[in-house]
Amino acid sequence: MKHSTTLFKSIVFLLLFWLLFFDIQRIIFFLFHYNEIAKQSELDEILGVFTHSLRVDLSTAGYLMALFVLAKLFSNYFPSKITQALVYVVFYSELLLISLIHSGELVAYYEWGHKLTSRVFMHLSTPDEVFRTAEYSAAFLFFGVLLFELAVGTYLAYKFKFLSRINPDKSTSKIRRIHKPAGIALGCLCVFFLFARGGWQQIPINIDASYYSSDQVLNDISVNSAYFFGNSFVVYNKSDLAQHIPQVVEKENRVLMDSLFLFERDHDRQFISTKKPNLVFLIMEGWSANVMGSINPEQKTATPNFDQLSKSGVLFSNIYATNTTSEIGNTSIFAGYPSIPENAISLFPDKHRKLPTINQVLKKQGYSTHYLFSGDLKYGNIKGFLMEHEFDELADESDFPAGLKRGKLNYYDKDLYAFLLKKIDKSAHHPFLHCAFTGSTHSPYDYPQTGKKKFTGEEMDYLNSMVYADKCLGDFIKKCKTKSWYKNTIFVIISDHGHATPIATTPYDTKFFNIPLLFFGEPIAKAFKGKVMRNIGSQGDIAATLLKQLGLDNSKFIFSKDLMSPNVKEFAFHATIRGYGYVNPMGSYLSNFDSKMITSSDLDPETTYENTLHQGEGCLYRFYKHFEQLDRK
Repeated sequence: MKHSTTLFKSIVFLLLFWLLFFDIQRIIFFLFHYNEIAKQSELDEILGVFTHSLRVDLSTAGYLMALFVLAKLFSNYFPSKITQALVYVVFYSELLLISLIHSGELVAYYEWGHKLTSRVFMHLSTPDEVFRTAEYSAAFLFFGVLLFELAVGTYLAYKFKFLSRINPDKSTSKIRRIHKPAGIALGCLCVFFLFARGGWQQIPINIDASYYSSDQVLNDISVNSAYFFGNSFVVYNKSDLAQHIPQVVEKENRVLMDSLFLFERDHDRQFISTKKPNLVFLIMEGWSANVMGSINPEQKTATPNFDQLSKSGVLFSNIYATNTTSEIGNTSIFAGYPSIPENAISLFPDKHRKLPTINQVLKKQGYSTHYLFSGDLKYGNIKGFLMEHEFDELADESDFPAGLKRGKLNYYDKDLYAFLLKKIDKSAHHPFLHCAFTGSTHSPYDYPQTGKKKFTGEEMDYLNSMVYADKCLGDFIKKCKTKSWYKNTIFVIISDHGHATPIATTPYDTKFFNIPLLFFGEPIAKAFKGKVMRNIGSQGDIAATLLKQLGLDNSKFIFSKDLMSPNVKEFAFHATIRGYGYVNPMGSYLSNFDSKMITSSDLDPETTYENTLHQGEGCLYRFYKHFEQLDRK
């Protein structure tokens, strides 16, 4: 009897261990993000993470404990040092995995603003990129938290004694010694199965069982990190996106899409005054419009040089990124293609090959086309996308001159622009498209620092990196003005995606996606210089807008809008982590798949809510259907 009871107790204590350990991880997360959480939520709402998390915690524990119980039962029947070591290996492997996930999430949350998702597997496919992106402080935090959690887990395991060897009670019959432990183990495995699926109900539990707050950060804390990560693995290998696509009437959806994307293509609102200007695309890593004085004058500006350039260019102030990562930003800019949740079209060559790109259109007009990145182009298959879309020349970090100092992730913006100037000079004998993708505003923000920092406090490292990048931009334009090709060159300055700022800290805020778009250069028509266009659009609208300004056909870019057309509809759709957002002149909203709710909205529920929601759902449906069928066309 003593033998079987001890086995049962070890299982119960292991369950209590995991539940306690998960809550300790939440406390650690809360301590590191205290300021962000405390200023938005009341104490009773914060404490809700410990109750609303229980069902998913039990589900996670159910998965973790099944293997442990089998190992424990095996060591019971075949007691030896080897079988006992197996119990330790199973437990500590699980403890290490859970601690690795949570430590990684804690660090990543500062940069990404969300839990580890399916996209982490894309990052792990290029581990050198991960290490180069990470700051030393981030690495210290990761290993510090990891070691702390392992130490706490080891201490609790020692106190709870569920790892201890079970010594059979030889006073009981052989049948009881054999069958009762098996019965207890089988009964526990059945209970674990119920834990894992969340009960007897028809639909198994999902992470939305932990959602309870309008504050997405609290929901992120509530959801078990290991469960979310495991769910992301399933999503990565077999996306459940189709389950979240709204059901619409096909004919009605086509009418809606026509109303949104049909616009007057033949108009005379031309801000480019020459027929065949040179083009220089400057894709700024993570520049947020929220800290740019020319777009948000009430904020302290991080970009005085950009602000000055905008006074003689055409500035679009209400442009939104289509997603939160660089590979998606690049495809949206060049292919005018929208983003859908959980997918980056650059990773699907069979699909993106069917899309036209700006550079391909220009090649047919005699332009040479070039792309330069200060880091490694293989990230997110950006290089594959650009190569298959026929850029004449691709260059990245491996092509930079030897002997230059550099950061962990890329060469500094100053050296990128110097290299770009040399490349432009070599190709200036005929019309050209040169594209440069910067990197100094990406973590770990290890750009050359001189003098006193302009920003302190929240997001100070990022904001000060923008100050550096903006100065490099200003210096670059000054040098361009001395070149013979400058007078016939249009500069297109656009960000690949948004970034957290003090006024938009997470991608659960529509403002997070607001980015700059500036057309600048001598060929800008005098009547448009200094013009600020406030109509709403996305980076995917650059293709149709630019090609019309160049007098070229833009009709093949079916999801790109000409922002200068007098009757173009104002809206922007963007994908988020496990959801999407939509913004138009009536307001904006964000929807989350897992919580099955609108997580953020500034729409009037009586007048504009339903119509805007209808438009956003219609776009999600159409974009998803097009993406799914793209490789079949």
